[in-house]
Amino acid sequence: MAQTLPLGPDSRLYLVDGSAYIFRAFHVLDRHAGGSERFQKKDGTPTSAVFGFCNMLWKLVSDAHDAAQEEIGQPTHFAVVFDHSGESFRNALYDEYKANRSAPPEDLVPQFPLVRDATRAFGLPCLEMAGYEADDIIATHARLAEEKGAETVIVSSDKDLMQLITDRTVMFDPMKNRIIDRQAVIEKFGAGPERMIDMQALMGDSTDNVPGVPGIGPKTAAQLLEDYGSLDALLDRADEIKQKKRREMLIAHREDALLSRQLVTLDRHVPVEEAPEDLGLSPFDHAALVRFLEDEMEFNTLPKRIREAGGLEVPTTEASPAAVPIDQNGYEIIFDPKILRALMAEAEEHGIIAIDTETDNLEGMKANLCGISFSIVPGKAYYVPVGHGQTDLSLDDPEHSQQMSEATALDILKPVLLDPSILKVGQNLKYDLLILRERDIDVVGYDDTMLLSYAADCGFASLHGMDELSKRHLGHEPIPYKEIVGTGKKQKTFGDVPIKDAYIYAAEDADVTLRLHTILKSRAIESQVYTVYETMDRPLVSVITDMERAGIKVDRDRLSALSGEFAQRMAAHEAAVHDIAGERFNLASPKQIGDILFGKLGLPGGKKTKTGAWSTAADTLETLAADGAEIAQEILSHRGLAKLKGTYTDALSESIHPKTGRVHTSFSLASTTTGRLSSNDPNLQNIPIRTEDGRKIREAFIPEDGNVLISADYSQIELRLLAHIAEIGPLIEAFHQGLDIHAMTAAEVFGVPLEGMDPSIRRQAKAINFGIIYGISAFGLARNLGIGRDEASLFIKRYFERFPGIKAYMDETIEGARVHGYVETLFGRRSHTPNIKAKQPNIRMGAERQAINAPIQGSAADIVKRAMIRVPAALAAHRLSAKMLLQVHDELVVECPADQADETAAVLKDVMEGAAGPALSLSVPLVVEAGQGASWEQAH
Repeated sequence: MAQTLPLGPDSRLYLVDGSAYIFRAFHVLDRHAGGSERFQKKDGTPTSAVFGFCNMLWKLVSDAHDAAQEEIGQPTHFAVVFDHSGESFRNALYDEYKANRSAPPEDLVPQFPLVRDATRAFGLPCLEMAGYEADDIIATHARLAEEKGAETVIVSSDKDLMQLITDRTVMFDPMKNRIIDRQAVIEKFGAGPERMIDMQALMGDSTDNVPGVPGIGPKTAAQLLEDYGSLDALLDRADEIKQKKRREMLIAHREDALLSRQLVTLDRHVPVEEAPEDLGLSPFDHAALVRFLEDEMEFNTLPKRIREAGGLEVPTTEASPAAVPIDQNGYEIIFDPKILRALMAEAEEHGIIAIDTETDNLEGMKANLCGISFSIVPGKAYYVPVGHGQTDLSLDDPEHSQQMSEATALDILKPVLLDPSILKVGQNLKYDLLILRERDIDVVGYDDTMLLSYAADCGFASLHGMDELSKRHLGHEPIPYKEIVGTGKKQKTFGDVPIKDAYIYAAEDADVTLRLHTILKSRAIESQVYTVYETMDRPLVSVITDMERAGIKVDRDRLSALSGEFAQRMAAHEAAVHDIAGERFNLASPKQIGDILFGKLGLPGGKKTKTGAWSTAADTLETLAADGAEIAQEILSHRGLAKLKGTYTDALSESIHPKTGRVHTSFSLASTTTGRLSSNDPNLQNIPIRTEDGRKIREAFIPEDGNVLISADYSQIELRLLAHIAEIGPLIEAFHQGLDIHAMTAAEVFGVPLEGMDPSIRRQAKAINFGIIYGISAFGLARNLGIGRDEASLFIKRYFERFPGIKAYMDETIEGARVHGYVETLFGRRSHTPNIKAKQPNIRMGAERQAINAPIQGSAADIVKRAMIRVPAALAAHRLSAKMLLQVHDELVVECPADQADETAAVLKDVMEGAAGPALSLSVPLVVEAGQGASWEQAH
């Protein structure tokens, strides 16, 4: 707890704007959930804001300061200040004050009391007061501290607090590690802290709904106050202003400006209960703080740091390689081929080596090799530079001239890389295999730490990158890549990084990967998911590497023609929108669209976002379009074409490899919660195929001369697996008879005959069939079918009555997820559901939908993977030269010579239909439809 400590010229009071930092911590860390912490307790309570807040507090009060905090000095007194939940005196002045603020995110609400508990666990005063905002309490304590001659540091970046800055009071933004003093305010706003109240009165604040004077921004406000001296003088002499519009606005909004000044002026005389002397910083009770963070918050990494700082014992596990500290002193640069050969002999003795390639491009097919790092034992790692300074015209650094040639280094490494008795360990090894295969080295005998993590923690941790895994399992934060290469316009390639800077980063990657392998392999085995990794995920790495190398040919001329067509049609839609609106405006500006639709035209259903702008989200426009608003229909058509043009026809042309003439997508093996692969850079899985324009794009994907493309697609695999898993007799029988499953469902649910069925009835049944898999609600089904919610509820009720096994499966699966914390596919792949017990309904229901869907979609994904692993060997056994190019959901795309097309299609169909294997004994047949053609669209 705080102690009473005299306050004087040698004292320094830190006042933390707690309310602001709750929101900052939440919005920053919630985007990266699954990083160093899981950001929710076992009971589903979210903790991302608490985690970020605690890390910030620890950094402020511990000895681990950044340079900026060292400059302003360490605190002697400390308090964290929060807004009270009720209204403040400003609401009495202006009942619209903060009226347009949206409710806080649902995930954040339960964290408000937890942050206060955390503050008390740190032994820090937690200040708030009814009727006043945190800023007023901060203003008052800053004044009291100055009167005692002490210095004050306001920990915040909020401009509302800048009016408090003096020669003895500064602000500090720990997230950006910068001091905000008088000069910083002048540089940002063009005026000093003493003018900030008048500045804000003129500018207003849309966040707090402070009116201000329309049309006056920071530059104008600063210039007006410089010219007239104060707000009062400016308003009194407003009729002297030459610019007509500005003059009229100042005169018309005089009272708004004066009211705004009252609203933004902080109260420096709040009747606070605590004297500044009562805020003395007490020595930490490290043990009590650790108990709170571990037992109450279930955090991992921060308690470890606090234990170390307090001299407390740090628990270790048998599997942890933490016994050897991560230390840069154990890293070396290898220039001498003799030393590299000796180290490879050591790798042969140990039987394991972690390896990582460093390149100058994230796209493997376009990358030059800069160097290779490796580690054989924890704590020792090496970097072999082979390509630094390739684009540096001033090769003055003598280290550049000492590099081994790429050929020499690879020649020495090759025997180890090809030896199946030596385990090669990598993180996202697919990239490294691609780099090495491009250099005629086909690595055998490997493990991938990213995929081991994915197998063990799929759905529990959303990120499986090396940095996240290191923080999560080793409590170590690796050197950020951007710290080495820079960002923005100053970013350079890794090959331009001096070797003396590059080697530590590169060697650390190998060291960390080797350590992670020890932990993650044990976790996968203990979690009983190693079989999934060993039989599906690991073998797939080599297959996907070959697919990425192969790429797929794209007709550049066809794409160019489509871009031109889309541009013309976009222009037509734009002209139609302008004609309806009666004026020209920017269709790329959501604000301008909102102002036209809801401001000028007065269309119904307008909603404002937290920024005060009208919402023009897709669902808003779709509702307007469905109600007959022609302008909304035209805007949606324009947007759809703009997306196709920007995302596909333009971008795909730019993605064509200059040497191969093909597009080489990258498949992510560890980014979904169901085990499905995803495609990136470019994404070839989201090309719309239900629209004519989307199909036109697929026509641009073509084979080489003399070849054809084959598309082999599972027919309704997820519905088949649902029938099997939920043991739905009528569906199983229908699949065995080869019936139209959607028509059959319509007949069962709606009681209509199969013969002469209205296509609209079948579409409704199809929407229900696929919607049920994804846990669709009555609201969602109603929106999809364009019907009322009551009617949609009735459809779902009838469906469950006719197929009671589906409802039983859903209930049993959700209950199983609550008990075990995960669900499994038919092959044992786990998808963790950490939010299944969340108190917030929307979070819990989302986890329930995931639990229902993951066994079905995940089993389908596993079957596709099993097929992909078997296809290359099957093609080779039939002496077919076909190459697998793409995997899109339940579809495989293959290129082969035209004279081998029929046999290739038959082999594909045979492998895919048998991919589940005899051991699974599916109660439904798997059916694959294979087509061929001179384009992807024709084949599909």
